[in-house]
Amino acid sequence: MRVAILDDIHRAWEGTEGVRRLRERAEVQVFTGPFGDPAALRGFDALIANRERTRFDRTLLDQLSDLRVLVQTGNHASHIDFAAARDCGIVIARASAGHSIGAAELTFGLAMAVMRQIPASDAALRRGEWPAPSTPVLHGKTLGVVGLGRIGRHVARIGKAFGMRVAAWGRTLTDEAAAGAGAERRELDELLGEADVVTVHVSLSPSSRGLLDARRIALMKPTAFLINTARGLIVDEAALVDALTAGRIAGAGLDVFDQEPLPPGHPLTTLGNVVLTPHIGWPTDDGYRRFAAAACDVLIDYLAGRPVPAFEGHQDGSSETGVGRSSPAP
Repeated sequence: MRVAILDDIHRAWEGTEGVRRLRERAEVQVFTGPFGDPAALRGFDALIANRERTRFDRTLLDQLSDLRVLVQTGNHASHIDFAAARDCGIVIARASAGHSIGAAELTFGLAMAVMRQIPASDAALRRGEWPAPSTPVLHGKTLGVVGLGRIGRHVARIGKAFGMRVAAWGRTLTDEAAAGAGAERRELDELLGEADVVTVHVSLSPSSRGLLDARRIALMKPTAFLINTARGLIVDEAALVDALTAGRIAGAGLDVFDQEPLPPGHPLTTLGNVVLTPHIGWPTDDGYRRFAAAACDVLIDYLAGRPVPAFEGHQDGSSETGVGRSSPAP
């Protein structure tokens, strides 16, 4: 089997244990930049996609006549045309890296940055000024975790270490599961009304798109901060800008946006009560190590004829299985 790892812009895959194990069974080439002409991918039986950096539409997939399996790192796949992949007989396999420690840690980096006014203070000192802000701390505050999955649970544990009281919401969250993570279960509207820091950790889906809309943002306290390291479309961005501009909430720390890259001159870039980062929650040393291990394990299982994890409930309503153009190549 010939495998291409795409879009490794951080040059992070080479040297990982996952790639080392895969190379014992397959020929592996790492693309550290755009592959350009699709002809560059001819002859590869398998591709590993780094998150959503390449769009796999029908035009591209139709040209990849040798492709048998596409391994997508992460749990989002809106950039893949599943109907086209099915028509081409391409297996779409999911390589989940477990919870993202990077996103969980960045949550608190953003919270402290916006609450303690760290970027603004740094910029002022570089201008020769000496500001003297009085700022809120995390200790003793209520952390509201929207989505108590693997990342949310890790965030809850970190919050407890800061001495925060943790409240959590999830569509299927029980009192017992919340307590197991050191949190108290709340209904979403109730959580938004009592939290000092609201942090978003649900996956993007039809049911979560626009989950924090204008009505729900209005439930937050004027002293509260919103942190989003999940997906931009979970929060109504226009409503958030309005709330921040009017001072109806104290501030926000955002790593994700409706449109990425964030367009120049976007209203969020003009607000002093916002700290912005360019979707850096997942690309970390730990994140790449986990993705490399997960993706390479998927291909090792595929080569051995074992079932591979599939995406469920994607946009065309079908479900990919371990059946592709042909049996795995040696």
